[in-house]
Parts: sequence; structure tokens; C-alpha cells
Amino acid sequence: MKLTTIFFDLDDTLYPASSGLWPIIRNRIGAYMVERLGIPEKEMPFIRKQLFEEYGTTLRGLQLTCQVDVPDFLAYVHDVNLSEYIQPDPVLKAVLDKVEARKLIFTNADKNHARRVLKVLQLENYFEDIIDVVALNPYCKPMAPAFDFALKSTGETDPSCCVMIDDIARTTRAAREYGMFSLLFGTKIQNGDADVSFSDWSDLPGIIDRRINAS
Repeated sequence: MKLTTIFFDLDDTLYPASSGLWPIIRNRIGAYMVERLGIPEKEMPFIRKQLFEEYGTTLRGLQLTCQVDVPDFLAYVHDVNLSEYIQPDPVLKAVLDKVEARKLIFTNADKNHARRVLKVLQLENYFEDIIDVVALNPYCKPMAPAFDFALKSTGETDPSCCVMIDDIARTTRAAREYGMFSLLFGTKIQNGDADVSFSDWSDLPGIIDRRINAS
């Protein structure tokens, strides 16, 4: 079976989790909750974690539990000097050149943040489109309707022709259950949360080829 579309997560996937960027963004999410929404600082970490686990993202949880200005939230939490944390990866660029499939960003962040990240990583020309949290509203990964939206937006009708690459196990697990070929990035532990787990981008072409040849 031919794999025609690959959906790539953005944060902690197209750049390494060790970069330290995501902890900065997470801290800014907490600061927004305290400064803009008046959530007590001592309660904020628990509330942030609870919203993330229950609603898929902290933003979705805040939308459903209190009044939040979405554009203001997204601008605030992503107001980071990206070049201090991430840089281009020649291995990833070579792999993206080699893999023959349509490539899209599928992220729970917004397009502005995604475009800024892609620019710093010098990957702007590799991706056909960005499916972001604004377009997915009121859903987000790992909700099934988010995958419905992703397929519809690309014109795909068969999820088995699609690949989902993400660093979060609950997302790759949901993608696998949805019918996509699911790849968990950042670990080599095979724990059932994805069809394949890998931590080296140079392994991706072989993983794709084996899937195609096994179909």
C-alpha cells in the first residue's frame, strides 16, 4: 500500500526535546494563567496539568472552563526567541528530501508559531500546509475529529495511506486506533503506543519502505 501523506507534529518532533524550548513555552502558559486569568500561582501547575490531560491542550481546557482570548494566549505563550533554542538539522532536511510523500504540519500550536519554527529550522519549503489548533477548533489532537479534519483537509479518504509522526504517545496511540501508520518519535521503546518508535530521523526512509513492502 502506498503511503501518500505524512503528518508531522511540530514541537519536540521537528526539533529535539532536549532543546529546552518546550519548557519555556510551558512556563509561559503558566505565567499567562496567573497574570492574565488570575489563577492562583500555587494552584496553577495542577490546573494546567489537569486541563492538558482532560482536554488535549491547556488552551482547549481554558476555552471550556473560563473566558480566554485565544489570539492573545497564543501570542503570549509563543513570544520566545526561537533561535536561542533550536537550529537547522541537516539530517532531517536530507530525510525530508528523500521521502516521497505529501508532507504537512499537524500541530496543537498555531500557524504563526509553526511558521516561525519552520523558518528557524530552514524547513519552510518542505511542507504543503499547516493544520493548526485554530483550524481544528473546537478539537485538537488526540481527538478523533481532529484526525477527521486532517484527512478532509488533504482530500485523503483512507487513513491507512497516511502517516502520523508525533512525540506524544497518546497522540500516536490515537492515530493508530484511527487507522493511520503511527510513528512515535524520540524513543526506541516499543510499547504499543505506535506502530513504530524511533529516535533517529535517518531511520525514517527505511521505516516507510518496510511498511510499503509489507502491505
